[in-house]
Amino acid sequence: MTLIGETQAKSAGDLIKDGTDASFAADVIEASRDTPVIVDFWATWCGPCRQLGPALERAVTAAKGKVKLVKIDIDKNPQFAGQLRVQSIPAVFAFVGGRPVDGFMGALPESQVKQFVDRLAAQAPADAVDDLLAMGRESLELGDVGGAAQAFAQVLREDPQNVKALGGLARAYLAGGDAERAAEIAAMAPPDAKDPDLDSVRAALALAEEAPSEVRAYEERLARDPDDHEARYEIAKALAGRGRWQEAADHLLTIIERDRAWNDEAARKQLLTIFEAAGAGSDIARSGRRRLSSILFS
Repeated sequence: MTLIGETQAKSAGDLIKDGTDASFAADVIEASRDTPVIVDFWATWCGPCRQLGPALERAVTAAKGKVKLVKIDIDKNPQFAGQLRVQSIPAVFAFVGGRPVDGFMGALPESQVKQFVDRLAAQAPADAVDDLLAMGRESLELGDVGGAAQAFAQVLREDPQNVKALGGLARAYLAGGDAERAAEIAAMAPPDAKDPDLDSVRAALALAEEAPSEVRAYEERLARDPDDHEARYEIAKALAGRGRWQEAADHLLTIIERDRAWNDEAARKQLLTIFEAAGAGSDIARSGRRRLSSILFS
């Protein structure tokens, strides 16, 4: 299974699951130290339980990972229902930090169920997501592609639509040489989503798609004539497609220096795409922009 499939499967399984007395400590007490957990005590013969259950599931799903739900059939698992003195069902308890902090008995209207879940979601540690995103970015900068992918995937298990995590994971795949999966991850984000990592990946994928597969003829042409801008441009496209952005930028800057208007400023446009692929704060983008400004304003 790919990391995408694992992320989707785990996100559904982690947010809403059937619990037991044996798994209560792990699924509820320990899990609630990281994310608030709602426990729904129910039974198959209970009519109001069948009404409340779907409403709880919808509200928890809408909370996008800020709350989890554990459903426990008290006929099969009476231990913790007894310890919590459940006298009628449905009975709902909210756990935070390993302890019950809120709850209600009976089936509530869906609007009140949503308010209950939203109130609990507000207690979720938002900083945890930010910490994971920062960890992923730092790992990428250090070249630890596996560590970065793990951090971003962990965010996506809780919030599958987190744009920053999608962008970071796509970058991790691209850095690991898997352009196909990088494209697949990037496509999971809305087309109009704005994120530097997503922009970088999309630019890099566009460069790879445009790259010529064979450049020997262009290299021979350039060796004969250093002012053959078309040959130099095609070589730059091939280098950019392989992620050799600095070499590609050097060729494009040479074209701009010799004929900045060549082919409707194609070299400058391609250079800007390389800057975007490398990242606005990268050494390639910073030094390249300085050289470009020097050429244009000299």
